[in-house]
Amino acid sequence: MWRIVPKRALSGAIGWGASQGIPSRLRSLMLSRFARVYGIAVDEAEKPLDDYAGFDEFFTRRLRAGLRPIADGPGRVVSPADGTVVECGLATAGTLIQAKGDFFQLAELLGDDQVATRLEGGAYLITYLSPKDYHRVHAPVGGRVVGWRHIPGTLFSVGAKSVLSEPGLFIRNERFVTLIEMDGGGLCAVVMVAAIGVGHVTVSYDPEVATHRPQFLRAALRHRQYDQPKPIRRGEELGIFHLGSTTIVVFEPGRVDLEGLAAGDSVKMGIGIGQQKG
Repeated sequence: MWRIVPKRALSGAIGWGASQGIPSRLRSLMLSRFARVYGIAVDEAEKPLDDYAGFDEFFTRRLRAGLRPIADGPGRVVSPADGTVVECGLATAGTLIQAKGDFFQLAELLGDDQVATRLEGGAYLITYLSPKDYHRVHAPVGGRVVGWRHIPGTLFSVGAKSVLSEPGLFIRNERFVTLIEMDGGGLCAVVMVAAIGVGHVTVSYDPEVATHRPQFLRAALRHRQYDQPKPIRRGEELGIFHLGSTTIVVFEPGRVDLEGLAAGDSVKMGIGIGQQKG
């Protein structure tokens, strides 16, 4: 079905609908029903349901202060998002695993051969964010944001069935890549992969970036390298999915060891998932 439906138009319609306000007298009823359907933990939200103007505002909600403590300690690497581990490992020969028996190339994911060469052989983690999850993405390491790339694409679903049935799904869908030079040395790429129903992606460290704006929809590829890199703390917010999708984090080889993760594991933003080396 996803192969034949007009995915961009459908996602735009869903995003538009989600952005519309809900009459105040109906907010609690409609949002609580939405939360029950998708298993959203309402008690984790920063505000009461009545304070959210519409579905998008609720979907992109912040959490209560202190609910996602950031793992402490020198060189700790943390999960950038809530979700389920799809795959993790090493990008050997520039290849990552999408699912059992299906692979994709790092250079195609990032849209940059030079960056891909630098990250080849490094540790990576793919995390799926379901509708019930918290949909803000955070920095797995501290450092400096040196630039970003936006790679247009289609908008397949990234649920488990689609990941298994659609070869190269993560390099076919729209992507937004944040590049971080890590404290202590090494490069980290945080990739936000869009999907069906994702109205757009906004970026917390650069308010000019919103992928639903005309300049992003028109361009084949957009990128920026900052003359003055932007400092980022471990666990600091990077961007927001307006509806849901997948994050992929790739580290420069020899810089990070990931610890005790396997496909199917549930993770929360801020938990320790690895350690920087050196």
